[in-house]
Amino acid sequence: MSRTAENRESGTALSWTGRLAALASLGDAGRRRLFEYVAGQPAAVGRDDAAAALDMPRSTASFHLDRLVRDGLLAVEFRKLGGKAGPGSGRPAKLYRPALDEVGASVPDRSYDLAGELMATAIESSMNAGGGVGEALAEASYSRGRALASDGASLDEVLGGVGYMPERDAEGGIILMNCPFHRLADAHTEVVCAMNGAFLSGAAAACGVPEGKVEEDRTVGRCCARIRA
Repeated sequence: MSRTAENRESGTALSWTGRLAALASLGDAGRRRLFEYVAGQPAAVGRDDAAAALDMPRSTASFHLDRLVRDGLLAVEFRKLGGKAGPGSGRPAKLYRPALDEVGASVPDRSYDLAGELMATAIESSMNAGGGVGEALAEASYSRGRALASDGASLDEVLGGVGYMPERDAEGGIILMNCPFHRLADAHTEVVCAMNGAFLSGAAAACGVPEGKVEEDRTVGRCCARIRA
């Protein structure tokens, strides 16, 4: 499974540990079969239908479905189903649907899907408006950085969610112990570092940190930028 682990309703990504937990959950063959079944249906399904489709005891299906909900892979909705009669027919049924389009994780954490999205947005903008791709990439990266930091989270929280592994230095600045775009940065350093700098500037600005505090950091094994105290 690839990495985009975004909640379908909120659009927010699972944390790195959340993605690891979700993948670990799918290590169980029964849960994996149930997830694949639910994900392949055009609408939310009940535990009885899932159990019958996979020839699984209802209690076992119920246990695994609820575990998939707890691990962030499935979501629950309650709806009355037509065509039922008798005791309990008036109660809403508990139905399951995918909470994620896809899920994956890497060690250390990487965000290659974010880089791909920013680059595709820049190319599309350049093709439509006729401007330079580099300028379009800087604009797309800055805007996305601002957007991710627009919900009141701290800069440390925003950067941690993307995979930078932020740590405070002795002066109170932020050093970034991980590059979320590591392989791309190795092969296309100038392009990726410029994109990274614009993204960090947008995130900093949205969190009330002056953009000028984002500066280059060429320490081996870290991100190419840091945020000065």
